[in-house]
Amino acid sequence: MTAEDTPLLSSASVLCLDHDTVYKRFSPARKTMILVMISCCGILPLFVTGTFTPSIPKIAKDLNATGAMVNLAVSISAFSGSVGGLIGGSYSTFYGRRPVYLCSLPILIVGSIGVALAQNIPSLLFWRFLQSVGAAPAMVVGAGVTGDIYQLEERGRAMGIFFGISLLGPPFSPLIGGTVSYYFSWRFMQGSIGIVGLIAFIAMFFFFPETSQPGARGIDKLKAEEGDRYRKRFTFVNPLRPMLLLRSPNLFLICMATSASLMAAFAIVVPLPYVIGIRYGVKNEALVGLCFLPGGVGYILGAPLVGRISDRTVVKWRAKRNGVWYPEDRLRAALLPYAIYAPLPLVLFGLANKYIDGTLGLTVCLFCFFVSSIGVEMAFGPCAAYLVDVLHSRSAESLGANNGLRAVLMAIGIATILPMIDTFGIVFTSSAYAVLLWIAAGLIYCIIRYGEQMRAYHDVGFSNAGNN
Repeated sequence: MTAEDTPLLSSASVLCLDHDTVYKRFSPARKTMILVMISCCGILPLFVTGTFTPSIPKIAKDLNATGAMVNLAVSISAFSGSVGGLIGGSYSTFYGRRPVYLCSLPILIVGSIGVALAQNIPSLLFWRFLQSVGAAPAMVVGAGVTGDIYQLEERGRAMGIFFGISLLGPPFSPLIGGTVSYYFSWRFMQGSIGIVGLIAFIAMFFFFPETSQPGARGIDKLKAEEGDRYRKRFTFVNPLRPMLLLRSPNLFLICMATSASLMAAFAIVVPLPYVIGIRYGVKNEALVGLCFLPGGVGYILGAPLVGRISDRTVVKWRAKRNGVWYPEDRLRAALLPYAIYAPLPLVLFGLANKYIDGTLGLTVCLFCFFVSSIGVEMAFGPCAAYLVDVLHSRSAESLGANNGLRAVLMAIGIATILPMIDTFGIVFTSSAYAVLLWIAAGLIYCIIRYGEQMRAYHDVGFSNAGNN
């Protein structure tokens, strides 16, 4: 095994604790508090995106730019989110979860202030990059924290709550962003994100404990190896190292599938101020922000629902196999969402927007947005939980790698949405992204069917029932 193949933590470095004891370090009440804290931090990356999107027309006007140019800031934030996720995942595995939160939140604060003060497109893009880098680790590290403190059979529910609370961002951030932009300014809104980031930093500093399992951090291994010779120092961790995990077919295909699900979500979210605001004469930014609400409510409902379904699926199929755990069983909960619940409403959204006028057309579009959002979340949730299950010791890294490649693909995909609509129309564009979901359904089926062979093809240190 090459140096780059070596995990940041070794199983030999993990203390020999009873499996159940590891998950009983925190009381149920403390676990709930931790879950709420990481979920609230998980809102921040979505607020960075959600509060910005409804203001694109006004930002374009203020900076003497086009909507397509300002939309580059959305693509930039997706790309920089991948960078932040990789850095956060790598360093949280080596140093632990707490230090990453305490270092990333100040970057978010500075970036938010910079966006609020931007006077032209280049400066806007630069500060958006920094803002998103600071926000991104919250999603990656937060999902890793759930793996630290919750057992396999309850992890799906916990991650459902994590994503459910985090996804309060999509329904409320566009509404808040649109309202503040209309009655105050988009600059005030972006500066407010910095203030929220400061509050989150204070809360994490005083109340968030280190959740990494005993002996599991890379720094713990280093201290054990050096013994009395150990001296406190900064250790550089290659943030691109987790990307090597994607050599595993399982992890690579999961990345492709999750990318398709989120691209489908943005296929509605990004053009909404235009295909809803302009198409149906909604000119008030606050009302445009309100149009994002059905999608966000869909995410909130879908996350805990699929979390419970995926946990029950794991228990059910484990019983069928006489106690043998097959990690890919969790993905069975994502098949129908990828095949039906997410793509069909997306196609109907495009058709309704093109052919149905007036209040009825607006209502149908928003209902399709709601149903598709439930489907997207029900598709995404089991895949995220699978990444924690199948590579538990490096869960934040696996999520970071997934997020890294996915964000690059999404940056490309998001940048093409408005040009595709301008060139080919809303029906073609929504249908094209629905096709991506159907392809993803096929990929999920292949992982379920051939997952064991795929894991054997390139083993990156996959978990088993004894160490998960």
